[in-house]
Amino acid sequence: MQNLIICALLLAFISPFICIGFNVTIDAYNVIDFGAKGDGKTDDSQAFLRAWESTCGAEGMRSLVIPQNYKFLLSPLKFKGPCNASSIQIQIRGKIVAPAKNEWVSYYFTWILMTNVNGLIVDGSEGLIDGLGSTWWPCKPCQRPSVITFNACNDLRVSNLRIVNSPRSHINVNDCVNAIFSAISIHSPVNSPNTDGFNVYASKNIWIRDSTIASGDDCIGISGNSSYVNVTGIACGPGHGISIGSLGKGSDNTAEQIYVQNCNFTGTTNGARIKTFPNGSGYARGITFEQIKLIKARNPIIIDQFYDDYSPTDKGVEVSGITFRGFDGTCVHDEAITLNCGPQGCFNITLDQIKIVSYEQGKQVYCSGKNAHGTVTSTTPNCSCLSP
Repeated sequence: MQNLIICALLLAFISPFICIGFNVTIDAYNVIDFGAKGDGKTDDSQAFLRAWESTCGAEGMRSLVIPQNYKFLLSPLKFKGPCNASSIQIQIRGKIVAPAKNEWVSYYFTWILMTNVNGLIVDGSEGLIDGLGSTWWPCKPCQRPSVITFNACNDLRVSNLRIVNSPRSHINVNDCVNAIFSAISIHSPVNSPNTDGFNVYASKNIWIRDSTIASGDDCIGISGNSSYVNVTGIACGPGHGISIGSLGKGSDNTAEQIYVQNCNFTGTTNGARIKTFPNGSGYARGITFEQIKLIKARNPIIIDQFYDDYSPTDKGVEVSGITFRGFDGTCVHDEAITLNCGPQGCFNITLDQIKIVSYEQGKQVYCSGKNAHGTVTSTTPNCSCLSP
């Protein structure tokens, strides 16, 4: 009897999610029904907003459908909550494209903003979002928008989303609590400037998993008072690796309880990186990178307390409780491990079960560092610069 009760409770809990997985939702609102043309030429922004207002304003569980076999041209949009709906699923089945740079009326920090919407589910199966970044990248001094920003969206679920060619970062996660991103595909060329895959800022309890990210900057950057972030199963490359920071400028300068595991870095500029500005305040602590596969990464492991500014100082962002474990593979640069700490030092650094060799057979790689304190076990290359 007890087992039957447990099974019944589990079924009651997961049934709504089973329905979502099979796209069985109540009262779906299709953007075509609100006037969207989907011809790739007509600006469908107002039709999308009308569809959103109806979806958000209804009660219960609702669905917004962006149908397949259409190409929707959208100007900058804001999907704003809070909503009357207890949960909203956005089904992206068609293609969404941004206007070219010369067609933007003015600068917006993001193309698609989803803000203050709790219980939001985004399913991008069969769909594609194209930021048309190639029209922006040649203008390096231009303020360029990100593709999509989730702001203050709690209990967020995003899956099977494909994004290409962002003018700047692809996905921003700002001030969110309890979010899961899975099966995300991000692709921009290696020479596209500042096209981070994910930027996580001031957020807590965030999962990013089982995704592929190719970009011109960090595959994932975590900063700005973020904590309890779990990154697993990421294929990163090209790009700048997975970075904690930059920390040390402004008032939001903490990152803690970050766990990165089972990730591959292929042809990346960096691998596992912690970067802080000198003279700043805050901390990066309780951070673990483990079970990392390296394929021709340039700087596989790096702590840099002089990011973008080499000015020794006794003050700076605290870096402590950092673990690098289970790294294996090849690097391009001779310096495989860099622990570049400021005069204040980095503490409780752990290097364990690491084997990094040059991709050029017979060539030696080395570890360098200063003011770094911690322990080293089973690590190649040898890191004698890490003191107790």
